[in-house]
Amino acid sequence: MRRRDFIGLLGGAAVGWALAARAQQPAMPVIGFLGSTSPEAYVDRLRAFRQGLEEAGYVEGQNVEIEYLWAEGRNDQLSALAAQLVRRQVAVIVAAGGTPSAFAAKAATARIPIVFGVAVDPVELGLVASLNRPDGNLTGVTNLNVKVGPKRLELLRELVPSATVIAVLVNPTSPAIAEPFVRGLQAAAPTLGLQLHLLYARTERDFDAMFATLAKLGAGALIISPDQLFFARIEQLARLTLRHAVPAISQLRQFVAAGGLMSYGSSQTEYYRPIGIYAGRILKGEKPADLPVQAPTKFELVINLKTARALGLTVPEAFLLRADEVIE
Repeated sequence: MRRRDFIGLLGGAAVGWALAARAQQPAMPVIGFLGSTSPEAYVDRLRAFRQGLEEAGYVEGQNVEIEYLWAEGRNDQLSALAAQLVRRQVAVIVAAGGTPSAFAAKAATARIPIVFGVAVDPVELGLVASLNRPDGNLTGVTNLNVKVGPKRLELLRELVPSATVIAVLVNPTSPAIAEPFVRGLQAAAPTLGLQLHLLYARTERDFDAMFATLAKLGAGALIISPDQLFFARIEQLARLTLRHAVPAISQLRQFVAAGGLMSYGSSQTEYYRPIGIYAGRILKGEKPADLPVQAPTKFELVINLKTARALGLTVPEAFLLRADEVIE
């Protein structure tokens, strides 16, 4: 055999060995990420999620693939997107689009593990059997932002004592959030001497009409419910509250940073990082039923002092001392 032919034979064998070795390498597991809005609205949350994944030993593009599906604010699309992830046979579904995405994922599969992030009590709504022993194929994190709605009402009453009529912005296409949130506020309002008016927005196109209605009602303040639609448009809502001179409270610090008056809620970083950790642990073989649902241990109060002054509000020193952050 000539030397040139022998080298060619070795080269062909090397290519064959490389292809065979590549074929033998296991495919990377795939996480299906089900978001309710758009990636632009999830920048901070995705960063925290990936941090949690990395803590569990997984780095996107290196040893795990993530397929992102976005509903672009349309809850009616979540079921079809969840079904698409099931057909893809992903290893884990991360229902990161709040309560509607968790229900959509649960309805789509009883086999694929699901890690959710919700604002409600998942036991009350039947997502899991208990917090300590979720049972079934679901577990995750709740930020309890629905439960602490009455606390936001108290904070508004304290800072805007002249406001006896409070408007509540809810998304009627998310009844699993809107209904318990409103019930909690309605139970607390009489003891605070407050009257509530519900305002509805199904899309951002409803915002201008909602603020016009708010003015006609003579509402002295606004509470924004913890809905994914409002999360995605929180800076826009903050600007509208400034334009219409409405004292308002949300659960997101971003709302205050964009000019809103106050926020009270759990940290988004501490909310999404555990979701990433749980997704990684499940990829390693742990079962959702053995992973307790996590809840926040701390809620943060943030106030924009510049906005308070622009609204003609006097913020007591004691109130400022209780705040975790004051933006001036």
